[in-house]
Amino acid sequence: MTLNHPLDRPVWSALTSRQAHLALGDGRALRFDLDHALFAAAADGSIEATEALAALNVSPHGMGLVEAGDMPLPPGARVRASAACVQMVASSLNPGGKAVAFEPLGEADAAEMLALATLTVPGPFFERTHRLGDFIGVKVDGRLVAMAGERMKPDGFTEVSGVCTHPDHRGRGYAGALMRVVTQRILARGEQAFLHAYAANTATIALYETLGFRVRTPITYTVLDGPV
Repeated sequence: MTLNHPLDRPVWSALTSRQAHLALGDGRALRFDLDHALFAAAADGSIEATEALAALNVSPHGMGLVEAGDMPLPPGARVRASAACVQMVASSLNPGGKAVAFEPLGEADAAEMLALATLTVPGPFFERTHRLGDFIGVKVDGRLVAMAGERMKPDGFTEVSGVCTHPDHRGRGYAGALMRVVTQRILARGEQAFLHAYAANTATIALYETLGFRVRTPITYTVLDGPV
């Protein structure tokens, strides 16, 4: 498979462009700062690059690899999980959709955001993940019950991520409404929105399609165990 699109290797593309200030490593391999994200990538499939990637696997949470093609794993890597996903993109939004009252989220909401993400597991979420981009949320009686925001940012693209709703408040359209706002803001900046979904989660993919996202390519998400 020929990989020549920035989104074929979104982690590498983000850490060598707009999010380079969050990168740990060098020209052979990079990973996000440990408090921000799980993701890492080697520059290529060479031995030098994969060995450098192995040296970056220093967190007990391990590392997450997001690749459209086959990339060799670091030497000695132990795979905790591997999942077939799809990468979806949107250059416009479909009309319609429910509107909900929402508010911007920031440092004062960080603990609640982490707690909600820990409960619902929309994806890896750490102490400073909320600083990767703009987040918005729905609060009920002053309590955060749903949120959505931005994560990886290769040149010209921003990932919609962190979408989750407290189990007691599902079925009210919060996720779709917040995603619509986040996506519209990305498009208004002249960028293209993208996201990732598990390939087996057809209901979630169908929801994203109603918003205007389309499947661009299969993606493999691999989580490696951290050091023993």
